Amino acid sequence: MTDKQATLPIVGMTCANCVATIEKGLKKLDGVTFAAVNLATEKAIITYDNAKLKEVDLIERVKLVGYDVPTTTLELAITGMTCANCVTTIEKGLKKLGGVIDANVNLATEKALVTVVPGQIARRDVVKQIELIGYGVVEAAEAEDMEDAERAARVAEVNRQQRLLIVGVIFSLPLFLLSMLRDFNLLGAWAMQPWVNALMWAIATPVQFYVGWQYYVGGYKALRNGSANMDVLVALGSSVAYFYSIYVTISGFFVSANEEAMASGAAPHHVYFETAAVIITLIVLGKLLEARAKGQTSEAIKKLMGLRAKTARVVRDGQEIDLPIDQVEVGDVVLVRPGEKIPVDGLTLEGASAVDESMITGESLPVDKTPGSKVIGATINKQGLLKIEATAVGRQTALAQIIKLVEQAQGSKAPIQKIADQVAGAFVPAVIVIAIATFAIWMLAAPEAGFVGAMIRLVAVLVIACPCAMGLATPTAVMVGTGKGAEKGILFKSSTALEQAHKLTAIVLDKTGTITRGEPTVTDVAVNGHFNRDEALRLAASAERGSEHPLGQAIVKAAQAMTLGEPHDFQSVTGMGVQATIDGRKVLVGNLKLMEAEKIALNGFEVEATRLQGEAKTAMWLAVDGEAAGVIAVADTIKEGSREAIAAMKKLGLRVAMITGDNQATANAIAKEAGVDIVFAEVLPGDKAAYVKKLQDEGFKVGMVGDGINDAPALAQADVGIAIGTGTDVAMEAADVTLMRGDLRSVPQALHLSRATITTIKQNLFWAFGYNAILIPVAAGVLYPFDWAPDIFRQLSPMLAAFAMAFSSVSVVTNSLRLRRVRV
Repeated sequence: MTDKQATLPIVGMTCANCVATIEKGLKKLDGVTFAAVNLATEKAIITYDNAKLKEVDLIERVKLVGYDVPTTTLELAITGMTCANCVTTIEKGLKKLGGVIDANVNLATEKALVTVVPGQIARRDVVKQIELIGYGVVEAAEAEDMEDAERAARVAEVNRQQRLLIVGVIFSLPLFLLSMLRDFNLLGAWAMQPWVNALMWAIATPVQFYVGWQYYVGGYKALRNGSANMDVLVALGSSVAYFYSIYVTISGFFVSANEEAMASGAAPHHVYFETAAVIITLIVLGKLLEARAKGQTSEAIKKLMGLRAKTARVVRDGQEIDLPIDQVEVGDVVLVRPGEKIPVDGLTLEGASAVDESMITGESLPVDKTPGSKVIGATINKQGLLKIEATAVGRQTALAQIIKLVEQAQGSKAPIQKIADQVAGAFVPAVIVIAIATFAIWMLAAPEAGFVGAMIRLVAVLVIACPCAMGLATPTAVMVGTGKGAEKGILFKSSTALEQAHKLTAIVLDKTGTITRGEPTVTDVAVNGHFNRDEALRLAASAERGSEHPLGQAIVKAAQAMTLGEPHDFQSVTGMGVQATIDGRKVLVGNLKLMEAEKIALNGFEVEATRLQGEAKTAMWLAVDGEAAGVIAVADTIKEGSREAIAAMKKLGLRVAMITGDNQATANAIAKEAGVDIVFAEVLPGDKAAYVKKLQDEGFKVGMVGDGINDAPALAQADVGIAIGTGTDVAMEAADVTLMRGDLRSVPQALHLSRATITTIKQNLFWAFGYNAILIPVAAGVLYPFDWAPDIFRQLSPMLAAFAMAFSSVSVVTNSLRLRRVRV
C-alpha cells in the first residue's frame, strides 16, 4: 500500500452536514484511509492508496455527492516533439504528478493543456517534469499564479450570491409590503380580490425557483447520498409555505364560500408567498455575509502568499536578467538592490546590509547580513546591494513551508470539534422529525389554531434550525488563531497542538540555546591598579588571537572594536591556556593551574575568581610579566527576554523547569538568575525525554521547549513539543509548535494565543448549541400559545426564524474574527 495525501478545495458547502456528506462519500471509496473536510477553509484533506486511486477519482466522488472542486488549466508550449509517441510519453509523465487531473498534448500545435488542482502543484513543477522527461517548454513572460483559480472560484461564488440577493430583494420587498399593507387593511376592498393572490404568486415564483433553486439542488444531492443538510431544511420550509399558498390561491377562484366572504368584505384565506420569498432572500443574505466574513478568517495566509516576490534579477552567463520567480533555480546568483524583496532563500556571497525579517520571524529589528549569512525569501533588503546564491526556491523556501504548515493546521480538525461533528450528523433529520411532531401536536392540541397555525410552526422550526453555526464554530477560530500565530512567527503544526497548548501546566526549557545564548560571552573584567579594563582586555585578546578555544574566541570577540597587538612566541598549553609576547610583554591567559605552573603572584584575585565561579561563570586569569593583572569571566549568558518570558509563563500558572547537562552548581546559578522553579542538571541529551515523562507521571501536562534537533526525543515525549527556530528552520518534524524567532518570549505568546482561541471556540459552540436548543422550541411555539400571541407576530414568525438562522452563523464567524485583535 502506497499512502498519499491530497488537499482539495471544495466549492458549494453550506453547513456542517455538507462536511459529513463529503467525508462519508469519500470514505466509501476503496483505498481512502482518511478524509477530513473543513467548512471554514473549504478544503478536504484525504489520505488514500495511490495504487488503487488517483486524484481524479477523489474529485469525481466529490462531484458525485453534489459539490465541486475548482481546477485550472495550464497552457504550455512544448519543444522537442517529433512524433505521436512523444505525445504519449509527455501525457503519461504529467499524469504521474500529484495534483495533475488531466494532460492533453497536441503534436500539431506543440502545446500541452494540463488540468491541475490549485494549491496542489505549481506551474514550475509541471515544467520541470516535462524537462525531466526530455522535452522543453517555452515560458511566458510571467508565470501563472496557481492560487488564482481557487480564489477566482470563491469570488465567483460570492458574486453569484450577490446577484441572487439583488433579485431576491427586487421581488421580495414589494411582495412583503403588499402583504403587510393588505393585512392592515390599508389597500381598500380591491386587495381582497382573488387576483391579488395570483399577483403575489407571480412575484414570489422567481424568488422560489431562481434565487432558491440552489437549495433544491443542494437538498436533492444530499438526499440522494443518504444525508440531509441545511439546503433540505430551507427547501422544505419555503416550499411548504409556497405550495400551500398556491392551493389557497387556486381555491379562491373556485370556492363559492370564498366569493361570498369577499362580497361581505371579509379577507380570503391568507397566503404565505411573502413568507417563502423572504425566507429565501434572508438566508441568501446570511450566506453572502458569512462567505465574506469567512474570507477575512484566511486574511493572514493571504498576506503570507502576497509576500512572495514575482520576479528576480539573476546573473547568468555574465548577464543580469529579470526572470519570473518560478524560473529561478537552486545555485543561481541573485542580485537584490536596497529596498527590494529578497526573492529566494539563499546565502550571501557579496555585500553587507540590514534585512527586515519581521514578516517571517516577527522580529522587529533589522538583521545584519554579511558574506556567509543566510537570507530568507520575501524579506526586505533595507540598505546595501546583496549578491545571493539561491539555496531554496519554490516550495522549498521558508515562506512556502510556513504557508504549508499554516494551511495544514487550518485544515486539520481539533478534538473539541468531534462533539459538533457528531451532533451535526444527526441534526437535520432530527429537526425534520421535530418539525413534523410540532405540526401534529398543534393540530391535535390546539385545533383552534387550525392547519395554518400548525403549518406556520412547522415552517418556523425548519428554517430556524442552523447546523452551519455548529460546523463553523471550531474551524473559523482555528483559522484566525493559526493565522494570527503565523503573523507573530508562531507556527502550530495542527489544530490539535493549538488545543493541547492551552492545557499545559508545566514547561520544560532546554538551557543551552533556549534560555541562554548558546555561546560564551565575556561578562566581567576585574583588574588591579596597574591596568585599566580596556588595556587588560586588549592584551588578553591579543594573546588569544592564535587560539581556537571557544573561551579564547569569546575574549577576542569582546575586544573586536580594539586594535589588537600581534602575538609572538605564541604557545598553547593543553588544558591550561595560552602564552604569548604582546608589545614586548609576556602575557598569559588561562586557568588557575597555568598561574600555579608558571609561579605567578596571584595578587589577591582568588576571592574574585571564587565569586565569579559561584555565579556559574568561568574565570580566566590574566598575567602580565610574571604577576596577575586581573580575572576575565566568561559565561553562556541568558538571552535577552528569557527572564521576562519565564515570568510570563509563571503568570499563566505554569511550573517552569530547566534541563541541562551542566553541573548542579552552575545549573542552580543560571536557574536562580532566570527565575526557574525546577532544575534538572547533569542530564545527558538522550535522557531528557525521561525527565519529561517524570513530570507527566506526576500529573503535569508538559510542554517541552528546545532547538528541535538534539531535543527531538523530549519534544516528541511532551504533550506539546515547542521548537525554537532561526528563521529558516521551520520544518521541525518532532515539534508540534515551531517558533520562528530564537526568543523565549514567543512561548508565553503561543500559550496565550492557544487559550484565547480555545475560549473563542467554546463561546462559538455555546452559541451554536444554545441557539438551536433555545430557538427551535421557541419556533415550535413553546413560549407563546396561540391564544395570546398577536396574529401579525405569528404570521411573521417564519421570517423572523429565517432572519435568526441567517445571522447565527455570521455571528460565530464574527466572534472568531475578534481573535485578530488579541494582543500576544
